[in-house]
Amino acid sequence: MSEQRTTAHGPRIVVGVGPEEVESALAFAAAEAVRAGCGLHLVHAVDLTPMAADHVLLPSVDMEAWGAGRIAEAVKIADELVDGAVPVTHDLVRGTPVGALVEVGRSARMVVLEHRHLTRLSRIVNRTVAGGVAAHLRVPVVAVPSGWRPDGRQHVVVAGIDVPDRSDEVLRAALAEAHGRGAGLRLVHSWQLPQAYEGTFAAEDVRRWSNSARADVCAALDRVGDLSAATEAEVVVEQGRAADVLVQASAEAELLVIGRHDPLVPIGSHIGPVARGVLREAVCPVLLATPRPHRAAYHP
Repeated sequence: MSEQRTTAHGPRIVVGVGPEEVESALAFAAAEAVRAGCGLHLVHAVDLTPMAADHVLLPSVDMEAWGAGRIAEAVKIADELVDGAVPVTHDLVRGTPVGALVEVGRSARMVVLEHRHLTRLSRIVNRTVAGGVAAHLRVPVVAVPSGWRPDGRQHVVVAGIDVPDRSDEVLRAALAEAHGRGAGLRLVHSWQLPQAYEGTFAAEDVRRWSNSARADVCAALDRVGDLSAATEAEVVVEQGRAADVLVQASAEAELLVIGRHDPLVPIGSHIGPVARGVLREAVCPVLLATPRPHRAAYHP
């Protein structure tokens, strides 16, 4: 590992460089690093985990040489993107992608990964690296969909608010992002009746529940601190599945901020079904906020 873990402006932004596309993650991370005035650090993991005897393995020296070439390509792209504004460093490490990024990410400002949209079959047999990393870090993890580029979509940060009373960290992260970007803030809350009760309640009941949910979100926003006083947030309450509502909202966002479950066991991905669903389908970068306060976790 390289020795430089922070710059004069605090922890670096770490980017995971895998075997697939990485241009979108680099574009997002480079813009964030320049905006924050912090270093950009690229990491590629060479996984030498033994496989079954009937699998053909490249010699470790060949895998490391390929990895070195891969990260060199990514560093070239990153250097062009930051154009000398911030330092770009890199590491080639041995280990699994999730394990390597969790280790490096503990001292990071943010970890950024590129996320490919998978087919339904692939979703069943694959867990995303982003989900695995986010399940075990207390810093923000951002998944950037392949093919994403900054465009003319609305200059707004969208935050998914699940249970307002337990959404302080999502709200703080979203407020900081909106404030730092000079963007608007839209808070999205969804609710859904059990299927057996759909269509059995009057429109007035539905309006009353929506208004009550809106009031709860506004109260949570007022509770989180100083930034909320300077931010005019739009509150949107929709009836529907949370993942579907948030994916739809991502079409108009430059960043979508959602929460993740606090893991209770040390292995596996425990970001929660809504977060997994949003990662699969969102069309803008998704920031997975830390599930509870941590002093070094967020430095907008």
